[in-house]
Amino acid sequence: MIITFKKIIFSLLFNSSLFLMLFIGIQNSTNKTKLNFFSNETVELPISFIIGISFISGSIAGSFIKVDNIFSDRFKGK
Repeated sequence: MIITFKKIIFSLLFNSSLFLMLFIGIQNSTNKTKLNFFSNETVELPISFIIGISFISGSIAGSFIKVDNIFSDRFKGK
């Protein structure tokens, strides 16, 4: 229980710091593009922001997956 709590706190702190560094680094970004989100277009966003947010969201999603459970279930029958 305490290990899960520590893991969540570490994940939130790490990804929050990445998010702050993303905003600091994006200050002088001039390359902008629009995204097609379903049938709508978004406002022009810097490309570095799009890539950075996708990396951070993947890091958050990956921090909650237990790799031990995935492999133990797969090789349990062998």
